[in-house]
Amino acid sequence: MTELDQALQVLRNDAEDPKGQSKYYDLFLNSTFYVPTVDKELHGLPMDQLEEGAVMPLVIEAEGGDYLMLFDSRERLFAWAQAEVDYVEVPGHVVAANTMPPLQWALNVGTDYSKRFLSEEIAWLKEVVAQCEAAADGDDEEKG
Repeated sequence: MTELDQALQVLRNDAEDPKGQSKYYDLFLNSTFYVPTVDKELHGLPMDQLEEGAVMPLVIEAEGGDYLMLFDSRERLFAWAQAEVDYVEVPGHVVAANTMPPLQWALNVGTDYSKRFLSEEIAWLKEVVAQCEAAADGDDEEKG
């Protein structure tokens, strides 16, 4: 059980507890996730239209929504995929800052600690990241 799993368990036990919410979302934003990627050649994606080194994250359609798959360990990713697959490592705050609606997230699918992030939750996390970045930029300007 990871620290993120433990925080999710606390959040599930009392979703209204601000300390539990704060700890979980802080851990999420400061964790690194393994995001499976699409093999461009296998799926016939236009290679000439992608920048050098660009990757395409795997997005799964389920229950009428599109989900970015996130895993907090390579082992969980490979267990879900039932194979060793290509992936990129992305910090949670970068995932939040770069997610555009209506994309949602599915974390640790196939485990007891899976979590689905809804659009409203993602929008709130994106706002939190933007506020933190603005505060950090303000601190940099004061020092410079």
